[in-house]
Amino acid sequence: MASPIYKRVLLKVSGEALMGTRDYGLDTNTVRAIAEDIKGVRDLGVEVCLVIGGGNIFRGVSGAASGMDRAQADSMGMLATVMNALAMQNALEKIGVSTRVQSAFEMASVCEPFIRRRAVRHMEKGRVVIFAGGTGNPFFTTDTAAALRAAEMGCDALLKGTQVDGIYDSDPRKNKGAERYETLTYLDILARDLAVMDAAAISLARENKLPIIVFNIHEKGAFTSVMQGKGPFTTVVEQ
Repeated sequence: MASPIYKRVLLKVSGEALMGTRDYGLDTNTVRAIAEDIKGVRDLGVEVCLVIGGGNIFRGVSGAASGMDRAQADSMGMLATVMNALAMQNALEKIGVSTRVQSAFEMASVCEPFIRRRAVRHMEKGRVVIFAGGTGNPFFTTDTAAALRAAEMGCDALLKGTQVDGIYDSDPRKNKGAERYETLTYLDILARDLAVMDAAAISLARENKLPIIVFNIHEKGAFTSVMQGKGPFTTVVEQ
């Protein structure tokens, strides 16, 4: 088995990725498949942490667009990420992976508060840490939360599991002639307005020289393959 190319990574999974073929909520088979892939990476000896979005349950931006107060809507979205984090924790622990959920705002009855040094210690002990609650503040996406937590944890890379196998010049699900990029720079993402992560997340990753790897989370074993340098994916690095 090939050695992993990174020692410590953060995996960002969107809430939509957990829906599978459903229109809303969680698909337990999809959650289980992602959990098994995470276990495969952990079994390589890689220290893993996660940030999971909440768009399968509630999106703050959508709530604000329909007339809700943005800060209030974002708070609801952050609560949705806790629900997804607990679902992923359940799936991981059912297959023998020791897991901790840490929330950016205190919910002591269901998970730990976010404490950076404690999270690092959990990973050093082989536990998967799932960061919930976004940044704990409205107006910031879970992409930004992922870049922030990856930097705080001293991760070697930020991996984003999406619905397609990398970053394209247009949506490959709509345009069969879309071109997939092998490598891009942070400035390429910003200049070309490629909708892979928001500008705040890209800027934060750039400032911390944090590589971003984008791959298809739904391909069986894709996370494990990418960690061994195999399979299709796009890498975002400094030029």
